[in-house]
Amino acid sequence: MVILFRLLILIALIILVYSAIKYLFHPRRKLENAHDKKQFYFLDDEKDVRKNFLLTYKGVLFEGEKYLGTTESSFEIVSIYVWARQTERLKGLDHKDFHFIAEEIRLRYPSTKIEWKSPIKEFLKKETNRP
Repeated sequence: MVILFRLLILIALIILVYSAIKYLFHPRRKLENAHDKKQFYFLDDEKDVRKNFLLTYKGVLFEGEKYLGTTESSFEIVSIYVWARQTERLKGLDHKDFHFIAEEIRLRYPSTKIEWKSPIKEFLKKETNRP
């Protein structure tokens, strides 16, 4: 009986350690940690086309929706729509910040067209309409 009890305690301890390690190294936790520290982090499952990616930059959480299409040689992600989850946190970002985000997306998806949703779309249009 004592041996069985010790075995159950050992199994419970192994499960607890496994769960803690899994929690510490989970990509979603890394995203939340970078978001809190206002750092850049890109979370994406590149193999799953239907799954949106998340990225955080300077304390703003962005989401990108990927669309599959054809290029000359293969099927690729051809367009991505990006928006901020909380638009009130965009305060303080400038054009360079959005160009940085776009370049980071293009590193992962080189043949894609990036489209921003409101209000970022209107903000970036002001840059192209300047004299």
